[in-house]
Amino acid sequence: MFTAIAVLAPLAGALLAALFRPFAGRTLAVGASVVSLIIAAAAGIITDYRHLVLHLPDHLVMLGTWINVAQFTPHWALRQDTLSLVMVGMVTVVSALIHIYSVGYMAHDRTEPRFFVYISLFTFAMLMLVTANNLVQLFFGWEGVGLMSYLLIGYWYDRAAANAAAIKAFIVNRVGDLFFAVGIALTWLQFHSVSFDTIFAAVPQARSATYHLFGADLPVLEVIAILLFIGAMGKSAQLFLHTWLADAMEGPTPISALIHAATMVTAGVFMTVRMTPLIDAAPVALQVITIIGAATAFFAATIGCVQNDIKRIIAYSTCSQLGYMFIAVGVGAAPAAMFHLINHAFFKALLFLGAGSVIHALADEQDVRKMGGLWRTLPITYVTMWFGSLALAAIPPFSGFFSKDAILAAAFAEHTSTSLFAWLAGSLGAGLTAFYIVRLMLLVFHGKPRGPADTMAHAHESPAVMLAPLVVLAIGALASGFLLAPRFIGKAFVAFWGTSIAEPHHAAVMHALDGIPAWGAELPLLLAIAGIGVAYWFYELSPAMPGKLANAMPGLYQFLLHKWYFDEAYDAMFVRPALRLARLIWRVGDDEVIDGVPSGLARLTSEASGQAVRLQSGSIAIYGFIMLIGLMVLVTVFLLAR
Repeated sequence: MFTAIAVLAPLAGALLAALFRPFAGRTLAVGASVVSLIIAAAAGIITDYRHLVLHLPDHLVMLGTWINVAQFTPHWALRQDTLSLVMVGMVTVVSALIHIYSVGYMAHDRTEPRFFVYISLFTFAMLMLVTANNLVQLFFGWEGVGLMSYLLIGYWYDRAAANAAAIKAFIVNRVGDLFFAVGIALTWLQFHSVSFDTIFAAVPQARSATYHLFGADLPVLEVIAILLFIGAMGKSAQLFLHTWLADAMEGPTPISALIHAATMVTAGVFMTVRMTPLIDAAPVALQVITIIGAATAFFAATIGCVQNDIKRIIAYSTCSQLGYMFIAVGVGAAPAAMFHLINHAFFKALLFLGAGSVIHALADEQDVRKMGGLWRTLPITYVTMWFGSLALAAIPPFSGFFSKDAILAAAFAEHTSTSLFAWLAGSLGAGLTAFYIVRLMLLVFHGKPRGPADTMAHAHESPAVMLAPLVVLAIGALASGFLLAPRFIGKAFVAFWGTSIAEPHHAAVMHALDGIPAWGAELPLLLAIAGIGVAYWFYELSPAMPGKLANAMPGLYQFLLHKWYFDEAYDAMFVRPALRLARLIWRVGDDEVIDGVPSGLARLTSEASGQAVRLQSGSIAIYGFIMLIGLMVLVTVFLLAR
């Protein structure tokens, strides 16, 4: 019952907010949305306590029949295993805090109730995704979060940049979703079911099944696993399908927090963890997941080092942290992936909402080069953002240390060429992460004010409705790591996760964590500390040094500043050819053929009738002469025919 309340309360809140606005005013509409999320969070916490602490038995919550066509009969049902319930608790709590924060942040927006309708529906779609008992219901939530992200990224639709960012996110995700949909279809063809339990039970019998394509025999499980992962690459912004994530910062800051911490981008990680019983039977797919995750973790960290927009720096940190989660899935340590996902939700929501507090104080300024010296003006924002920053940098005892180091240790313990590449890329990424997040903090809060004097003079701390969520999230960023570690990745992790995550390979890897050499376990932390030291040297002790390095290596600096030129490459390879093709189809197909043929016939008819009109002169003499000529022609033809 409580699970159903947690999932359906945001939907009820969205409907009430939409209905109340025309009749009861914006205050009641916003209140309905916020109260519904508080109820959902309370229900989520109660559900987690009952099932994960009191160990009440798992069971499905049946909501009704959805599709009933021949043998295809997926139902609306809410799954209540450990994996789903952990996500329900995280999504409802973090989303409720973001709703409360948004009351202050969006107070002056003229369409505030519409915003709350959207974010409540966003939360509902994510909850439907994480509680799905089959792939079709999961796909419903999957597309739901995609739709709501499109609406929220382009929330300020009177801004051209927001519209472009929303379209970009929609199109890039459609690429991944196409592969995901094909993967679901092939799963149905192979297992004759979309139910998770039926699919997982039949995986051992499907290991030998193959597709004969392009003269080669391809294992069915490998094909399905890779197709599903490509879908996850789009949603979770992994390398090659990552380009939408930074542009999504055009939406309101609370949406950035919701997308990056509790919904949308975590959907891809959750889906791959849910499908671990199938993916673990596909070793090539595991290697692909590991390589893409590791490359993304390093790639995004390099970009974060040179960005100047406060939200985009944090956005690239999300891209990088998601890469760590996929490393964990790829090396068989899915519990560590979920551990990092939960920790990341707290400190990433905290960083985005803290950034929103800074932006709110500086009249929408987002360039860190125009900030500085704000720690006295925004003391609570300053302290709480340090909590989030140290958690992101994986400095003990903050939460990120426990989960990120567990992932890298698992990669080292796997001891394959692929996993060691992931460990190296992840370790380097750890050092870069610490550097760029401390760079952000120093540029924003330390040094002398660099912004316009009038803006800096009017900077002020955010209201209590915005600060209270920051404090709660800061506590989570500090404590979630050591509080959750014993259950999530400790000795009791097998009993905790049960059958919700594939066990055998994970158990072997997770129990090997204590056996890796000290240097392998400690290097990521040492690199993170070094990254902090370099940031302090560059931006406190020698602030001219970054400019000198940029001038000394202009090619590298521009390469990173332009995000490895992915946008430019995609523009040249896909966007411009598509526009040229569209223009050709428009000019030739539409203007000249579709419109040209009927228009040409109409012009021909009009011109012929115009010529015919000239014959109607009204002169009886001319009419008689024409009749005489016609008669002579007929007589001539008759005589010649004889």
